[in-house]
Amino acid sequence: MWVKAMDLLLNKMKTAGFDFSRVGALSGSGQQHGSVFWKTGASQTLSQLDPDQNLSQQLQDSFSVPDSPVWMDSSSTPQCLHLQAAAGGALRLADITGSRAYERFTGNQIAKLHQNQPLKYQDTERISLVSSFAASLFLGGYAAIDYSDGSGMNLLDIRTRNWSEVCLRATAPHLERLLGAPQPSSSVLGPVASYFVRRYSFSESCKVIAFTGDNPASLAGMKLQPGDLAVSLGTSDTVFLWLPQPCAALEGHIFCNPVDREAFMALFCFKNGSLTRERIRNECAGGSWDTFSAALRETPPGNNGYIGFYFDVLEITPLAAGIHRFDPQDNKLEVRALLEGQFLSRRLHAERLGYSIIPGTRVLATGGASSNPEILQVLSDVFNAPVYTIDLSNSACLGSAYRALHGRLAESGLSFFDVVKKAQKPQVVCTPHPAAQKVYDAMLKRFARLEERVLQEAGSDWSTVT
Repeated sequence: MWVKAMDLLLNKMKTAGFDFSRVGALSGSGQQHGSVFWKTGASQTLSQLDPDQNLSQQLQDSFSVPDSPVWMDSSSTPQCLHLQAAAGGALRLADITGSRAYERFTGNQIAKLHQNQPLKYQDTERISLVSSFAASLFLGGYAAIDYSDGSGMNLLDIRTRNWSEVCLRATAPHLERLLGAPQPSSSVLGPVASYFVRRYSFSESCKVIAFTGDNPASLAGMKLQPGDLAVSLGTSDTVFLWLPQPCAALEGHIFCNPVDREAFMALFCFKNGSLTRERIRNECAGGSWDTFSAALRETPPGNNGYIGFYFDVLEITPLAAGIHRFDPQDNKLEVRALLEGQFLSRRLHAERLGYSIIPGTRVLATGGASSNPEILQVLSDVFNAPVYTIDLSNSACLGSAYRALHGRLAESGLSFFDVVKKAQKPQVVCTPHPAAQKVYDAMLKRFARLEERVLQEAGSDWSTVT
């Protein structure tokens, strides 16, 4: 399906008159954690592609596993437990790879396939991530997995940026050979394959830059800088952080930074996002966003001490469910309690991963709720930092274009930010109230204690996990 999609995309661009000869470098992104198992002999097919035929026609027999494992697969719990035990516990694994063992992570999917389908594993000569798979098509040979996307496998040591021997041994045999050596995210992998030169008129000098995962590419697209934090306010909320150093934790994920070899990035996903905000709007503001916003304007920062936890569905971070209120209920206070609770949670878990607010910190807001200035004001107050917005319909795609340009010029010593300095800049929409820091620094401590109470009452106290 992915190969056919590539055929379809390129053929549509050719029909539309796109001039491929003007492309000096290309890169891309793929959904994280998915994997592609190349069959023995596939490398020869890749290197001898016939420009008179579609890719899908020529590569249909090149995969030992026809249905690629993807992030939606959560059936590898036994493999996760085995990997954590081999590494010395969940926290030790997080210290090595940036995350505790997750069922969707590629290493655990590989382990399951090796155990359940050993013959298919034996017939595999290369394992790619979705990103490096797509790069392999353009390269006409196996592309390296980049450091950043490789961080989402439970296999890469994020400090040494090499495969962890402990994790490889616990996963499957001969895995280092099957994965190939990881490379920096800005690496020039080589020129585009002659197939694309002859079929689509790409320039022979067009460079293929390492592809990466969709989340790292989004960080590049938003041009996050040291100290920045990005919050995507959608059906689920996603938080991206720029980190100078990793800090082992049992929640969230730490990846190698895709635009700075010495830095890291962190990622959190929160299920209870806009749908929960809409429910409180319906129940407490008569279904009106105007009334919802008015309630935020008419209640003070700190909400007179009223705090709430709103987990309509089982949350990822923290692992909890249900509605938990601490102080009397009032419709206006309830609206603010929801927003402050959500944003205090984002800040609390970011700080547990080593994030800290520094002079110059920016909060970049995207997603549907970023159009509401009152919601953004609460976000600004909780983080005590100005909030910026940027019009991005596809930050991962834009980030791939930025990274292609950076990869093309990186050998000259230019940094990523040197390369993209003329790109569209985000616009500041609000700044924190003068008293915000005092209010929310104190409130955060109480919020943390109450969260522990909620988790203990639910029997999900993460502090007992080893």
